[in-house]
Amino acid sequence: MKSRRSSIHLCCFFCAVLSIVLLIVLSRGAFLSQASAQESPAKQDSAETSSKAKGRYQTRRIHDPNGTGKFYMGREIAQVMSFHGAPWLERPEREEEERLSELVRQLKLQPGQVVADIGAGSGVITMKMAEEVGPTGKVFAVDIQQEMLDLLGDKLQDRKIENIELVLGTDKSPKLEPNSIDLALMVDVYHELEFPFEMLVELSSSLKPGGRIALVEYRREDPEVPIKLVHKMTEAQVKKEIGQPEFGLKWKETIGTLPRQHLIVFQKPAK
Repeated sequence: MKSRRSSIHLCCFFCAVLSIVLLIVLSRGAFLSQASAQESPAKQDSAETSSKAKGRYQTRRIHDPNGTGKFYMGREIAQVMSFHGAPWLERPEREEEERLSELVRQLKLQPGQVVADIGAGSGVITMKMAEEVGPTGKVFAVDIQQEMLDLLGDKLQDRKIENIELVLGTDKSPKLEPNSIDLALMVDVYHELEFPFEMLVELSSSLKPGGRIALVEYRREDPEVPIKLVHKMTEAQVKKEIGQPEFGLKWKETIGTLPRQHLIVFQKPAK
């Protein structure tokens, strides 16, 4: 009889423990469900933005051999020219073919301005911009290839140029401070950006109110321009991509004085 009572008491004890455990599990589940439902709007927005970003790019198996197979807003992103191509950027005939001096003149830079050469390469245009902004100004030479920055760094040291700062960017960010520059220039660079949307979000943030972004791209409308097709862009395509509301930029002007390229300028509204 005593053994039977012990068994009953033990059974009751285990039932009580089981009930407590079950209650804890159910309570925790309800708490997590409620916490998820009350998740901050900012965190939910971030998740939605990330989801949208994944849908902005498509990969296609059949594509231009000079492209990456990655498409953005109907345009294939071109392969990036490596630092081994630096001599091509400094070819003597480049001034005649592209009129770099005219390009820089059309930017209407002023002494004391802070500007950025995005995809600066070996720095041919960077140094021309540095002359325009003068010793009171600054040029950020941004590139994702350290080898390119090293080439430019050697030139700066040899020529004792002090108003150019080298910046190693990433494929998604130029690594510039918000509201820090008057102009961002991309010469034959934008069409090679692996993440153009993310880069333009960062670049537009880095502009001061009233600041400009200038894109120089070979004219795809002109079949006589001797450049591979995937390395050319139409003015309409540039406007479609840069004019997205997320960037907060407005088309300002398209300058047609260059022999082979568009010079398309967008501006961040002044406060």
